[in-house]
Amino acid sequence: MKPQTIGRILGIGVRVTGRFVGQQISAATQPSVPASQPSGGPGQAVAARPLVSARRAGQTSRGIARGVGGFLAPFRRVAGVLWLEVTGVFFFLPVFVFAPTLWRVRTNWARGPEHSTFLLTGSVMLVFLYLSVSSFWRARKR
Repeated sequence: MKPQTIGRILGIGVRVTGRFVGQQISAATQPSVPASQPSGGPGQAVAARPLVSARRAGQTSRGIARGVGGFLAPFRRVAGVLWLEVTGVFFFLPVFVFAPTLWRVRTNWARGPEHSTFLLTGSVMLVFLYLSVSSFWRARKR
């Protein structure tokens, strides 16, 4: 799926859920209307209350989300840098694991019984070295 499609689906789901929760909250706080009261009179004001309380709940939740997001912004950056550095370390581990094998078969790099082992080990080491260095590079750019 495209990221835009996933975002739309999540956005619609959040809006529908918010509307549902707002209606449930307003229904729980709404006083019951007596059956003898006519529906054309003050009952209309009662019908408008769920919309007002739903808007108020939406504004409150939006304000809380904005406040929490502002509080967590510095931690998000630090966590991203830390994640990239830890990932870089884990990508560097296979380089250490395959280094002895590459050193052992270094004399057979052109021809020999372990020529394919040398090429495969060297390729794996280069890929993981690239991933490690690029991860540290991206962490430094942040």
